[in-house]
Amino acid sequence: MEKDFIRQLGYRALDNRLKRISDRMTHDTRKFFKQIAIDVEPSWHLVFKLFKQHKVLTMVEIAEELGYTHPSTVVLLRKMTAKGYIIAEPDPEDKRKQNLRLTQKSIDLLPELEHIWESCERAILQMLEGDLTIISYLDDIEEALKDKPFNERFYTEYQK
Repeated sequence: MEKDFIRQLGYRALDNRLKRISDRMTHDTRKFFKQIAIDVEPSWHLVFKLFKQHKVLTMVEIAEELGYTHPSTVVLLRKMTAKGYIIAEPDPEDKRKQNLRLTQKSIDLLPELEHIWESCERAILQMLEGDLTIISYLDDIEEALKDKPFNERFYTEYQK
């Protein structure tokens, strides 16, 4: 019998359970990319998709679109730049801003990435057995956290 302490805790370990699932999916996706010899990170797909829509973006725009913190966005974009997937150019109107865009290397890779994304989406849908209820629950959790941050909820319960 396999022991799973986090699972046994149920809702009391929701954050740990979500992180564990996310970490496993990220790890497995990273293995997949190695298997097919593509040098990208799993977390980069959202950035590629944003650039496919917008062509040129600033770091702040990317962070806002993805709902990521500025520091985590900086780290992600620096890695993509170091691998030659993004190029930064000074904004002609505001020299403090950097306009980011995909390099030709990225543009050439996009058809393969799109095939990968479609395959991944099908695999996720298959894993969920076509039931997208979990997405509604995640939407509800995110909205609830926007309305009242978790630390405030936690503190209110702590004070009781």
